[in-house]
Amino acid sequence: MPKLKTHKGTAKRIKLTSTGKLTRRRAFGGHMLAKKSKSRKRAINQPATITGSMAKNAKRALGV
Repeated sequence: MPKLKTHKGTAKRIKLTSTGKLTRRRAFGGHMLAKKSKSRKRAINQPATITGSMAKNAKRALGV
């Protein structure tokens, strides 16, 4: 099977941890932050992990 090219759009958005998990940024943290509560903004600021079939597809896109 030939080598797979890395999907650069995915590589910019998803990071691979040392244990092999995938992390991503959470949505809704870019603008209109005045109306959002502090706890909601803190939750948005935490990275999220990608699991299941989405992680399988993302790993393939990253060439892992």
